[in-house]
Amino acid sequence: MKLIPIILAALLATLVLPSKAQDSPQDYLTAHNQARTAVGVAPIQWDERVAAYARSYADQRRGDCRLIHSGGPYGENLAWGSSDLSGVRAVNLWVNEKANYNYPSNTCNGVCGHYTQVVWRNSARLGCAKVRCNNGGTIIVCSYDPLAIGRTRSLTNE
Repeated sequence: MKLIPIILAALLATLVLPSKAQDSPQDYLTAHNQARTAVGVAPIQWDERVAAYARSYADQRRGDCRLIHSGGPYGENLAWGSSDLSGVRAVNLWVNEKANYNYPSNTCNGVCGHYTQVVWRNSARLGCAKVRCNNGGTIIVCSYDPLAIGRTRSLTNE
């Protein structure tokens, strides 16, 4: 009988505590590099300096969870969702914008800026962070180095 409260507490803890599944640096890297490999772009590397920036900015958004770009020194993708939004799911949402990108003309038909950031050939370093917001939602920030200023050439070719 004394085990029932312990078992119930353990079950409740699994419902309340945020999951770290699909939120590790390797998870973010794998999701990004699968998309990059699919279009012949070199893998991106995890960078703790870039990740620290992403964490700092995600922490700043904790109070309102608004998708406002930082305007900082890195390229940036943002995602918002329910408390169970994983980093891998966020990357997949961005990669799904590929359907709106026209490679021959290097143009978008709809939203594709998140996708182009994921696969931009000059992006070499990545850092991402996930924060539970005060409103119960989740914000995910991925920062990319170097910052892509005026990307006018093809994403994957010189």
